[in-house]
Amino acid sequence: MKNIQLGQSDLHVKPICLGTMTFGAQVDEATSHNILARSLDAGIDFMDTAEMYAVPPRAETYNKTETFIGNYFAKNKGARDKWTVATKVAGPSRGMDWIRGGAVNNNGQTIIDACEASLKRLHVDVIDLYQLHWPNRHVPQFGMAYYNPKMENHESSGIHEQLEAFGKLVKAGKIRAIGLSNETPYGVHEFVRLAEQHGLPRIATVQNAYCLVNRTVENALDETMHRLNVGLLAYSPLAFGLLTGKYDDLGVDPAAGAAESTGRLSLFASMRAQRWGRPEALHAAKRYNQLARDNGMTPVQLALAFCYQKWQVASTIIGVTTVAQFDECLKAWETPPLSKDLLKTIDQIRWEERDPAL
Repeated sequence: MKNIQLGQSDLHVKPICLGTMTFGAQVDEATSHNILARSLDAGIDFMDTAEMYAVPPRAETYNKTETFIGNYFAKNKGARDKWTVATKVAGPSRGMDWIRGGAVNNNGQTIIDACEASLKRLHVDVIDLYQLHWPNRHVPQFGMAYYNPKMENHESSGIHEQLEAFGKLVKAGKIRAIGLSNETPYGVHEFVRLAEQHGLPRIATVQNAYCLVNRTVENALDETMHRLNVGLLAYSPLAFGLLTGKYDDLGVDPAAGAAESTGRLSLFASMRAQRWGRPEALHAAKRYNQLARDNGMTPVQLALAFCYQKWQVASTIIGVTTVAQFDECLKAWETPPLSKDLLKTIDQIRWEERDPAL
């Protein structure tokens, strides 16, 4: 498994990244440390976390994931030097009062203060990749389909101010590279344009949802990232479990029935209210899952092979709750290249189902 350079940065990472948002919600601290150890043993030394995690976001789990990881580093001498660590500063948090009082703005000082807090929780001196979890400005995200200029947040600080804060952190040696998440083509262009115009840090990555039931990255963002040399970190490649087949027999409601009571869509009502819980998303996922079986694969193999083998993706983020799940996701890397006929069928299903989990 060759390392991939992230954008124009000096970061070179594996094409598989360990996602950690389950640590502190579905995964206790001991299990999270076991997963981290197993990942490192398997050669996957790139991890992604966030100050907001665990997911779903709640006051009682805020900062828990970073804390678990920090305790792992403190407990295992020398482990930090073996990892590439990515984390994120939360965006405007209206409705989540436990994140900086539910502030509607993410200014430069907020970014600096949040970074300092993450450094302490993680027990590290430097963060390799520091990302904006979602934009400061209004954009369609987390299940919203359309941009509406009337919803613009006029109190928000601009991209230039945010880049200046990143510049201070880079200059101080507290972060190595920067990235975005849940971003649009416009946002990527502006961050690159202003960075180059003012000699500020250039974004290396964008972390957006990308999977069989949400390929919106391919609606212009992929061209933007390709031309500007920005790497895609694909999150939710298994669509919150929809593309594992675990919900296939539960009708149109992932919460119905007793099966898979440990799945996120079964456990957390807030997740069902978002894009992954839509009946249309479940319907499309069932078609892809059956396509996998018809071609001698598990749904997990098809879903992950699709991401692992797409030119658009620099690294795929896999989130797990057990070591066994990690091993299953890692094994999918060995899936032979998907045939042209199979890819054509995948595209046909997308044409009919569109992107129901956008």
